Amino acid sequence: MMTANEIRDSFKKFFESKGHLIVPSAPMVIKDDPTLMFTNAGMNQFKDIILGNATPKSRRQADTQKCLRVSGKHNDLEEVGHDTYHHTMFEMLGNWSFGDYFKREAITWAWEYLVDVLKLNPKDLYATVFEGSPSEGLARDDEAAAIWELFLPKDHIINGNKHDNFWEMGDTGPCGPCSEIHIDSRSDEEKAKVPGAEMVNKDHPQVIEIWNLVFMQYNRKADHSLEPLPAKVIDTGMGFERLVRTMQGKTSNYDTDVFQPLIQTMAAKAGVKYGENAQTDIAIRVVVDHLRAIAFSIADGQLPSNAKAGYVIRRILRRAVRYGYTFLGQKQAFIYTLVPTLVQEMGEAFPEIAAQKELIMKVMKEEEDSFLRTLDTGIRLLSGVMEETKRAGKTKIAGTEAFTLFDTFGFPLDLTQLICRENGLTVDEAGFQTEMEKQKARARNAAQKEMGDWHILREGESRFVGYDDTEYTCHILKYREVKQKKGVVYEVILDVTPFYGEMGGEVGDQGDLINGEETIHVLDTKKEAGVAVHIVDRIPTNPEAEFMACVDVEKRRAIEANHTCTHLLDEALREVLGNHVEQKGSLVTADGLRFDFSHFEKVTPEQLRQVEHIVNDRIRQDLPLQEYRDLPLEEARKLGAIALFGEKYGDRVRVVQFGNSVEFCGGCHAKSTGCLGMVRIVSESSIAAGVRRIEAITGGKVEEMMDHMQDMMTNLKALLNNAPDLVSTIKKAIDDNGELRRQVDEFKAQQAQQFKKIMIDHAREVNGVKVITGIAPLNAQNAKDLAFQLRTQFPEHLLMVIGGSADGKPSLTVAFSDDLVAEGKNAGQIVREAARLIQGGGGGQAHFATAGGKNVDGLKEAVDRVVELATA
Repeated sequence: MMTANEIRDSFKKFFESKGHLIVPSAPMVIKDDPTLMFTNAGMNQFKDIILGNATPKSRRQADTQKCLRVSGKHNDLEEVGHDTYHHTMFEMLGNWSFGDYFKREAITWAWEYLVDVLKLNPKDLYATVFEGSPSEGLARDDEAAAIWELFLPKDHIINGNKHDNFWEMGDTGPCGPCSEIHIDSRSDEEKAKVPGAEMVNKDHPQVIEIWNLVFMQYNRKADHSLEPLPAKVIDTGMGFERLVRTMQGKTSNYDTDVFQPLIQTMAAKAGVKYGENAQTDIAIRVVVDHLRAIAFSIADGQLPSNAKAGYVIRRILRRAVRYGYTFLGQKQAFIYTLVPTLVQEMGEAFPEIAAQKELIMKVMKEEEDSFLRTLDTGIRLLSGVMEETKRAGKTKIAGTEAFTLFDTFGFPLDLTQLICRENGLTVDEAGFQTEMEKQKARARNAAQKEMGDWHILREGESRFVGYDDTEYTCHILKYREVKQKKGVVYEVILDVTPFYGEMGGEVGDQGDLINGEETIHVLDTKKEAGVAVHIVDRIPTNPEAEFMACVDVEKRRAIEANHTCTHLLDEALREVLGNHVEQKGSLVTADGLRFDFSHFEKVTPEQLRQVEHIVNDRIRQDLPLQEYRDLPLEEARKLGAIALFGEKYGDRVRVVQFGNSVEFCGGCHAKSTGCLGMVRIVSESSIAAGVRRIEAITGGKVEEMMDHMQDMMTNLKALLNNAPDLVSTIKKAIDDNGELRRQVDEFKAQQAQQFKKIMIDHAREVNGVKVITGIAPLNAQNAKDLAFQLRTQFPEHLLMVIGGSADGKPSLTVAFSDDLVAEGKNAGQIVREAARLIQGGGGGQAHFATAGGKNVDGLKEAVDRVVELATA
C-alpha cells in the first residue's frame, strides 16, 4: 500500500515526465490580493498568468498546493468532522497548461495517471461533462465527452449542470466548462443494487469527486456576457486526502496515514478510543483537522486576531477548543501539544512548519488559554441569563441574549444550547439567526462594491517606473467605474506609472494625473493581479489624452524613509536580541511604521534604546541604497538576502541592501540611510504569543515629536515655578496630593459613620422588616461600605436603602439580609424599578445592588419606592 508521501511524489514525477515544471506550493495565506484572504484552490498562485498580467516561466506546470476553505463561496467549515471528506486545510494536486495543451491531453493524462500509474479500477470511475446552458447560448461540451468515450462506456459519462460543471473564478474573469472524475468505492453488493452513475454528485460519502479538470476558454464580463479567452488554460485540481483514501482502501479520509497519527495522539490525550463513540470521534476529527489549518496559517505569517484573515484563524481554533472542551474533557490548553506529531508527519514535505514549531506552539497555547477564559466567563453570564429566564417562568432563552453571548463574548450557540438543555431550557434559535442575519447584512452593506466593465482605450501592458521616477508621461490603458457605499470612484490602469501599488505592507502612492486642461486626483493605488490600479475621483474629459503621472513626492519620500527603517530595525533587532528574530508583518505609511517580529518576551527599555542607537548610527553613516533588480533567486541567496516564511518568491527577484542589511523587497526605499534623518521608537508591545510589535517614526515626524516634548517640558517648568529639578518637584507634589487625599478620605469615612448612626437612630420596622434609609452626599464606595457594615450589624430582617448625591449625581444603594433574600427578595430587580424615578438604571445581585441616574430631585421618591416594593 502506497503511503501519502509516496502518492504525492508519484503525481509530481508523472507530470514531470510530461514536460511540466514542478513548482513549490504558494503560501496558504494571501497577502497582496484584495479579493482573497486564503489560497482556496491550486490556481490562485497562477491568477496573474491566467488574467494575462504575467508571463509563465513554463507553459506546463504542476504542484501540490496547500489550501484553506472556510469562508465565502467555498465554506466547508460546518461540515468538517461530521463527514468523511470535508476539511479546512487540504492539499490540492494540480497540473496547468497556459496556452499549450487543452482538453485531449488533460483528459488522457488524468486517465493514464489514475489507471496506469495508480492502478485504480476503471470500472469504478465516472466522468461528468457540462450539459450546456441554453440561456447563455452554451452547448453541451461534446468535445470533452468524445474524448472520455475513448476510455469510458457512455453510461459512465454523465451530464452535469452549470453549478457543478461550469467553473468561474468569480463574478467576472476567466471561466469555462469542467469535467469531474468521480470514484465509486462502495461494496460490490451496493453497486449491484444502485449503479454508480445514479450516485454521482448525490453527496454519497463513498461516491466522491477526486479530480476536477477545468477547461478555461471564456472571460465573464461585468454584464454577465461571455467572450472567448485569447489563450486557453487547463487548470486541474485533485484532492490529495481523497486520493490517499482511495489508494489506501479506506472509507474515510481520516482513516488514512494523513490523519491517523494525529487522531491516535489526540485520543490518547483524551483517554478515549477512536471509533467507539460517534460524538468523541467527531470532536477528535474536528481537532486534528483544525490543528493543520491553524499551524500552517501561523507558519505562513497569519496570526489569530479580530480582523479579516486573522479572525478566520481564531474562529477555526476556537471551534476546535470548543469541541475538545465539550466532548473530550479538555479544560486546559491542549491543541498545541499535537504540533510535534504534525511536524513529524508533514515537516519533510512542508519544512516551514518544522522551522517554526516553537512559534506555532506558543501562539496556539496563548489563544487556547484566552478562549478557555472566555468560555468560563460565558458560562457565568449564561448562568445569570438562565436564572432570570426561570424566574420569569419561561423555558426558552431569548435569541437576542444568545446572540449577545456569541457576538460580544465569543460564546458559541451550540454550546449555549447544550448547557441550556442540561438545565431544562431551550434557546430561541430563530431569534438568534435573525440577529445574525442583521449583522451579516450590516457587514455586506458596509463592504459592498459594484464593479463596472473595463473600458479599454488601448492595448498593452502596464509598466512600473516608480523606483527611478516620480513623474512620467503616460496614457490610460483602461478604466472602470466602482460603486461603493461611500460613493463612486474609478479604477484606472496606465501604460506607464510611477505610482507604487499597495503591497508588502507599504501603502500605495497618492498624487495627480495632469494634462494641460485638467488635474485628476489619484486617491490611492492598489496592486491587483500584479498591476497598479489607480483609484481616482473622476475620469478625465478626454481619457485618451496624454497625461503626466505625478506622485505626491513629500509623502513618497516619507514612505521610503519608513520602509528603509524597517530593514534597519530588522537587522538591529537580530544583533541585540538574537538570530531567532524574524519579521512577521509590517505597515509602512508616510506617518510612521509598524514592525512585527518573533520574540518570546518583552523587549526591555535598555534593549530598545540599544536598537534605536544602532539604527541611528547607520542613518548617520549615510549608507547608500544598493539595489539588485531581476536577480536570479540563487544569486540573491548567495548575497545573504533574508527569505521570509509565508512569502512566495519567483525565479528572479529584487534585493535591497544597506550596508549589511540585505533583504528581498519590492518596495520603495530611500536613496541612502541619511535621508531618514533620525528614528525614534514610540512603542513596543505584544500582539500574540511569541510576536512583538514596534512602532516608530522617522525624519520630520521625529522633529515634530521632539518639539512637542520640548514644549511640554517648558510648560511644566512654568507650572512649577521653573523648578531646576522637575522630577523631584513633581514627586513632592504627588506625595503632598496623596496625603491630602488620605485626609479627605478619612474625613469622609467619619462623615459616613456619623450618617450611619443617624440612619440607625431613625430606623423603623415595616411588616417585620427593619428598614434603614437615608439620603446624604455619599459616593458609591462609601455607600457600599455602609451597606455591608449594616448587613453585618443586623444579619436578619434588614432592608437598607441609601440615596447618594455626590458631585450632583444621584445614586441608589440597596441591601437585604440573607434571610430576606432566601424569602425571594431581590435587590437587583427592585433597584432597576426604582431607578426610573432618578432617570437612570442599575442592577446587581439579590443581596446587594446599585443604580445611577440624572435626576437628583427624585432621590427621596426613589428611596420610598424601594421600601414600598421591598416590604409589600
